[in-house]
Amino acid sequence: MYIGCHLSYSKGYSAMGRQALEIGANTFAFFTRNPRGGSAKKIDNEDVKNLLDMMTENNFGKLVVHAPYTTNLCSDNPETRDFGKRIMSDDLDRMEAIPGNYYNFHPGCHMKQGSEKGIELISSQLNSILSPEQSTIVLLETMAGKGTEIGRNFSEIHAIIDRTECSDKLGVCLDTCHIWDGGYDIVNHFDSVLEDFDRTIGLDRLKAIHLNDSLNPCGSHKDRHAKIGQGHIGTDALINVINHPALKNLPIILETPNDMAGYAQEIKILRENYKE
Repeated sequence: MYIGCHLSYSKGYSAMGRQALEIGANTFAFFTRNPRGGSAKKIDNEDVKNLLDMMTENNFGKLVVHAPYTTNLCSDNPETRDFGKRIMSDDLDRMEAIPGNYYNFHPGCHMKQGSEKGIELISSQLNSILSPEQSTIVLLETMAGKGTEIGRNFSEIHAIIDRTECSDKLGVCLDTCHIWDGGYDIVNHFDSVLEDFDRTIGLDRLKAIHLNDSLNPCGSHKDRHAKIGQGHIGTDALINVINHPALKNLPIILETPNDMAGYAQEIKILRENYKE
């Protein structure tokens, strides 16, 4: 079972690896720069090597690096779109220091241009960002559908992938809170939800899980994360998610509102309920 949470990159790569081990994690997520954007720290190759050695020695799963929240490839503002393109291109270059991992991003908000226009803009931007040579798989995150978000259903995610030339470099990160808030009942009909995903996108595209409870009922389109067992999804349903045979060996990232002690406790509980 590969499970972890978001860690801070402020002290470097190997510091994140050590912190992951301290809380019982064997994968993690991090922002390559400030979550709101801005410049990124210079990469220390020795620091990276220390992390990679640590990951090999401790049987880590793939990392799920996160793009800044300010990235919006389908904004109605060309400067915002260009900013997102430049940030993602730079991030993917930096990802080659830790080859073969995942880079996750929110598809974006179409800002009342309409979902069709938003999908067209995202795929167009991805066509100028992705390259056949990159080792990183870029993950489109499933969204809750608040405001003008793209990715509110599996069909919109599929449409982006379908229009992207280097589609072999694209995968999906399924966020349990987001799809629940988006109207997918993973409490009572999780098998059916995965069947829908498989028909629409293909389970081979599913590369990572964001495991979160939700403060809101199914279909609320609000995107409010809750700690495991303290929301409308509940512990039993989330344990069912991590034990589903179609999801075995995928990296699971907790994005619950926690401190490190809270993450350690959630990881412990989930490991105790994981069926090998």
